[in-house]
Formats: sequence, structure tokens, C-alpha cells
Amino acid sequence: MEFTVRKFDLLQELTLIQGVVERKTTIPILANVLLHAEGGELRIAATDLETGLKSMCASKTTVPGTITLPAKRLFEIVRALPDKEIKFKRGEANWVAVTCGSTRFRIAGLPQEDFPALPEPKPIAGKIPADVLAKLILRTIFAISTEDSKYTLSGALLLLKPGSITMVATDGHRLAHVEKAEDLEEVREEIKVLVPKKAMAELARIISESPDADRVGFSRDDNHLFFDMGKRLLISRMLTGQFPNYEAVLPRGNDRSVTVNREEITAAIKRVAILSDERSRTIKLALGNGSLEITASHSDLGEAHETLEVEYSKEDLQVGFNYVYLLDFLATADEPEVSFEFKDSESAAQLRVQPSTDYNYRYVVMPMRI
Repeated sequence: MEFTVRKFDLLQELTLIQGVVERKTTIPILANVLLHAEGGELRIAATDLETGLKSMCASKTTVPGTITLPAKRLFEIVRALPDKEIKFKRGEANWVAVTCGSTRFRIAGLPQEDFPALPEPKPIAGKIPADVLAKLILRTIFAISTEDSKYTLSGALLLLKPGSITMVATDGHRLAHVEKAEDLEEVREEIKVLVPKKAMAELARIISESPDADRVGFSRDDNHLFFDMGKRLLISRMLTGQFPNYEAVLPRGNDRSVTVNREEITAAIKRVAILSDERSRTIKLALGNGSLEITASHSDLGEAHETLEVEYSKEDLQVGFNYVYLLDFLATADEPEVSFEFKDSESAAQLRVQPSTDYNYRYVVMPMRI
């Protein structure tokens, strides 16, 4: 095989593929990227058997064919080459010569027959606005469990309805829930799937690098999810199992509410948390008449206090939280204010962004004993 491709075009696709390629693998072919040149297209594929990515870029093909090359090394080579056209030519066995200007590389590939076949997408079941999907991912991905034992919590629930889109994630200690009214093309009935965390991260990254893809085509088969962004297709193994009944967790009757400036309380929590316990990461919020006091204490180092003026006139309340859980939510919100809604010191608190937008974003977090 022999083909020529522009450096920028190839580098853009290889950059995206790095997140999918398996780095620490006992199966060498999974560290490779599959290149198939034919006509005016170079088709590129990578997989770790859980997540896969197919993409393409323009090329000039002299002799069509297929090769696999080490993904990380190829990315580093292409990135380091001058901004010119790059020529690939396959030689004996699986050796490939890469030429750009006066620079030449000779790279060892692996047989393309060893590369696992990626599943083909099914007909589109729904089209999701790319910017909406990216925002839903950003506002939920941090709440996904990192514990292997919590298999069904290692992804987020994606719920598509003819008139809305919802994403929910939880790790058992907190829950992020985002819903947006959206007229979704081609969605005829409710679709409910569990999307793995890695697929969500890669999807958000690809959307950010695909300004021309305004909608993401979604489809699925019995075991896989497909996200089609025109010249890029992300494939993910579907998580199986029952996602918790999140609607039963959403608080009702949290009538003690206080609204604060998001940037002010973020800065205050970061300052006070310097003297929180490293293991529990506990800070205490004390609501009183017109004030919100944030405190933390460390048995060896001391304690920290900061008081914010707020509009609050109900009975006093003290609640403990893992400060990291609060900062995770505050970092993903971009509205100017947030409201904290409490029932008592032992029930789940609910955080919302203010003013409310067309994204119904709520965050439920369990308190800690203080």
C-alpha cells in the first residue's frame, strides 16, 4: 500500500484516538491503530475492546491497502514532523516507510488480520444536539463511581424521550441529575441506556474537536452503543444491569434554602478546607440568622472559619459534607449563583444553579456525621 496525507489532517485524528488506544495491554495489537487507504480517504480505527473509535481524513491513495502501526509512536512521529505532506509506503512483511520532506522513518507494524473487528452501527435511533450532550456529560461525569465493585454505577444513565434528554450519575454518596427539554429528531419512544465513564469522556473530547458536527446520531445493538459525528464514530460496550431508582433519592420537602454567589462560596470552601482532615475531608456548614459559617478542624493542625452573609431567617442548622463533593458541583456549574436546600442535618441536601436555566441541573449529596 502507498498513500499521502496532510500532516494536520492525520494529526487531528491521531490525537483523538490516543484516548481510546489501550496503553497497558497484554494484547499487542490493541496498542496499534488500523489505517486503511482507499480512493481519497484514509480510514483510521482503534479500540481497547471496551471503547472503539473510527474516523477518516482525506488522502491521496496510490496503492490501496491496510496496515496497523503503534498508535503512540505514530502520533509522536507525526506531531514532530514538519508541516508538509506525509507519505506512507508498505514494504516487506509489516514494515512501513514514513517520509516527510527530508525526514524518513521505518516503523514495524503488526498483521492487520490480528486487529479486532469493530461492530457496525445500527440505524440512527435519535439525533442529539452535540453541545447539549457535551454539557450533560460535563455536569454528571464527576459523580460516577470509581469503585470496580459498583459495576452499574461505573457509568451514567442516558434517558432519551421524544421531548427531553436526561443524564444521571451517582456513586452512592452523591447524585448529579441534568434534564433538558429538547425536541429530539427520530426519537419515537423512551430510550434508556447506561454509558460507561470512559465513553462519556471520549465523547465529550471528540465533540469539542468536531465543530462541524452539530448533532450526534445515537444507535445501539444488543451489546454496543454508537455515537455518530459524521466522519467520526465512537463505539462503546453497553453497561448491563439495573441503575438505581434515582427518582426515589431526589429530595422532597427541603424547605430550608439559602442562595449564595457561586464564586464566593467556592473560594471560601477552598480556603477552609486547607485545615480539614485529610481522610474524611469534612467541612461543616452552619446556617444561622443571616449568615452561613463554613468551618473545618484538624486534630493536629487547628481549625478554620469563614462566614458569608446570606438571606436566611429559619431555625439554625449544622450540616457536615465532604468538601470535594461540593467543589465538584461548583466547578461544573457556570451560573452565577447556587442554592443549597436542606431538610435537616441528617437528610440529603440538594444543590441547584441559580437563576434556573433550560438545563434543570440538580445535585444531591449525603451529609457526613460531625
